[in-house]
Amino acid sequence: MKAFISVDLEGMPYIVIPGQLNLKGPLYEEARTIATKITLIACDELNKNGFDNVVIADSHGPMVNLLVDDLPEYVDIVRGFPRPLSMVSCAEGCQAALLLGYHAKFGTAKSTFDHTYSGRSINRVTVNGDLASEFLLNAYALGEFDVPVVLVAGEAQLLKDDVERYAPWAEVVILKRSLSRLSAISSSLTRIEKELRTAVKKAANKQKTGKMELLAPKKPVLIQIDFLASHFADAAELLPSVRRIDGLKVEYEASSMTEAYKIFELLGLASSGVSALYESLR
Repeated sequence: MKAFISVDLEGMPYIVIPGQLNLKGPLYEEARTIATKITLIACDELNKNGFDNVVIADSHGPMVNLLVDDLPEYVDIVRGFPRPLSMVSCAEGCQAALLLGYHAKFGTAKSTFDHTYSGRSINRVTVNGDLASEFLLNAYALGEFDVPVVLVAGEAQLLKDDVERYAPWAEVVILKRSLSRLSAISSSLTRIEKELRTAVKKAANKQKTGKMELLAPKKPVLIQIDFLASHFADAAELLPSVRRIDGLKVEYEASSMTEAYKIFELLGLASSGVSALYESLR
């Protein structure tokens, strides 16, 4: 059997300041080590429970965060950005998906690094009227590949707000409980490892017995994006399929979630380009 793991950083334990999240950050190496340990624990337990191939999608920022020196033979890793379907790239053909280090959507109170895909440009994203987190966007895309989300490990508020609501069958592991946007409390890595191994084993057993469900939106898929500044919406509406709603909001319709996801990813890239252009003109 084949499993898929998407790995983000903001929902990982002990990671609480911006200096842990970017390539030049003073504590970035610490964050990389933490994320790699958590990911390898999940891989090991998956392998012990019948998964002979695990595909890891390194999915934070430039998507080259995980340390690759000690990857087991049964692991393949997807790195680099941009790439097709971003955080869920290469999930096709897998029988189960695990989301590690995931965080709450933008605007969530007392939640570390709350944002939705791009903290610099995007305020809100809705899918068919439902406010979406990265978890929901990715779970919907995975559902179209017939890949159920069997486990989510990350920040406690995300698990409460979104995972319990949309994927109550999935196993959950709290990696940290936020005290503010830049502080949180986490258990020891020893305790986290025990809880994660137990959850992965339970998830694997549920998957084998058909107790996991697929999560997919109704079609056509209507996406609305509220940007943080009007120049991002200016760029977005240049795409013929995108409609401008007001100064900050655009919307578009797609025949599938994967199509909607690709357009969303493109608009995120356009926003990054506009932001870089804006800064160059200062």
